[in-house]
Amino acid sequence: MTDQTIDPITLAVLAGRMEQITDEMDATLFRAAFNPIIAEAHDASHGLYHAETGDTLVQGKSGLPIFVGVMSFAVKAVIEKAAADGDLADGDIYIFNDAHLGGTHLSDMRLVRPYFRDGKLFCYLASVGHWHDVGGAVPGNYNPAATEAFQEAFILPPVRIARKGVLQQDIIDILMRNTRLPQSAMGDLNGQLGALDLGARRLDELLGEYGSKTVAAALDALANRAETLMRSEVEALPDGRWEAEDFLDNDGITDTPLPIKVALEIDGDRMILDFEGTAPATAGPVNIALPTAVACCYVAIKHIFPDLPANAGVMRPVEIRVPEKSLLSAEFPAPVGGYTETILRMIDVIFSAASQAAPDKVVANAYGTINALSIAGKRSNGQPWVMFSFYGGGHGGSPEGDGLNHGNAPISTATIPPLEILEAAYPVMFRQWALRPDSAGAGTHRGGLGATYEIEVLEEQAEAFLFGERGRFAPQGVVGGAPAATNIFEYEQDDGWHQPPMTSKMRGIKLKKGQRVKLMTPGGGGYGTPLERDPKAVARDVALGYVTAEAATETYGTAWQETDQ
Repeated sequence: MTDQTIDPITLAVLAGRMEQITDEMDATLFRAAFNPIIAEAHDASHGLYHAETGDTLVQGKSGLPIFVGVMSFAVKAVIEKAAADGDLADGDIYIFNDAHLGGTHLSDMRLVRPYFRDGKLFCYLASVGHWHDVGGAVPGNYNPAATEAFQEAFILPPVRIARKGVLQQDIIDILMRNTRLPQSAMGDLNGQLGALDLGARRLDELLGEYGSKTVAAALDALANRAETLMRSEVEALPDGRWEAEDFLDNDGITDTPLPIKVALEIDGDRMILDFEGTAPATAGPVNIALPTAVACCYVAIKHIFPDLPANAGVMRPVEIRVPEKSLLSAEFPAPVGGYTETILRMIDVIFSAASQAAPDKVVANAYGTINALSIAGKRSNGQPWVMFSFYGGGHGGSPEGDGLNHGNAPISTATIPPLEILEAAYPVMFRQWALRPDSAGAGTHRGGLGATYEIEVLEEQAEAFLFGERGRFAPQGVVGGAPAATNIFEYEQDDGWHQPPMTSKMRGIKLKKGQRVKLMTPGGGGYGTPLERDPKAVARDVALGYVTAEAATETYGTAWQETDQ
């Protein structure tokens, strides 16, 4: 952007100011959004992006980490579209949800706004949020049986929703006609537009105070500093090559396990992540687009090296090799709605490989599925309702201690919507929301516990849809730790309780008033050899009900019975 140098104090001040801008954009959307996936779970993100390359410059700390890398691809798609249009202007805003261009899945609506200063393009502002429903065959859009993207949602390429500051009502009309919940969608759209407006005003204030050249110099310096930090972290690791492999249960169409494999190579201050050996693209919706795969690698790296900033400079020393036509580089119109399940497995294998190179830096596998559950129907007045949410599980044990009980997936900083919010918004009642005993992987430091959720339908009829994983392949431990429990889903019918034929995926489950669905989520894998766990810690787990006495004796021996606990 500029050749101007900048002193460290000014750099630190400007870095904090720009992070504050994106944090404030996050907060604006969270407060304004209508749907609880954004308002409560914070499935959204905001950032500043390079005017020419689209690279991530700054991202809000409250948004999802997966969007750090993905949104740069979204901005690049808009840069290409704007170049083709040839008339980009101040006040323009592009909107789209095409996941093959911008990553993740079609529920994530992306808004990208160019920011001009003194008549010149300075950077881009972007907002992304998970809309509650964007059409498709399944309410909430997690269609486990989709074989093409058209069955997952309405697909919008990059188009201008605002031209020179004037909203384009025809685009808004198209959006609202392609959702089951137009009031929710309109509220979320207005929230995102408001966040972009606020970001532009805050940039006006910042550049008015420090000048364009100084702020541009700070952005360049931050990217270079991020690269330097990453190189120093990598250089501290031993040179070598380490491999790991794990599996998805199936693709929702064919009940066949799907391998995801990685080889981690360290050579001086450079890192290679090679996914050769991963399954080819599938008929079902566990594929992901290449932008999503690249962004997922950043998330895993950020977990291993937590002091790294949210900046594209981090990825300069990293080479990512993804086989063509694999399920990690699917091409349009391959279905990608279940991207969360696939990137969670990518993170798991990266952790497992990295644990061999740097056991002091890596946690064991977390529970490894968001368990995207939709329950939908019509109220007595004919009004449609769609309850979509994701659900928690245990995190992996670490060198520092036991894993977190009932946390959210490591792809995000999102929160699980409170049951009080869900019960107030939808005709359901949670009969159970509790920790799941014996679900954690044993270890010197055990994994966190998964959870049990039991949900009763209160309307006369409803239909449920589940898109999950880890029903057959448990979250793995590292450094000798044991695997956790697998995922279990059950649903009630007139003749009793049933489980899906494909274990973790099913659509079209008919429910009557009073019938229930139940999720029993995995815990996290264990870290270190179980027999080296402090017997007092085992006794405490038994006393708290985290581990049954039988399981404790079988896994950890009898020493815990002799403690004072």
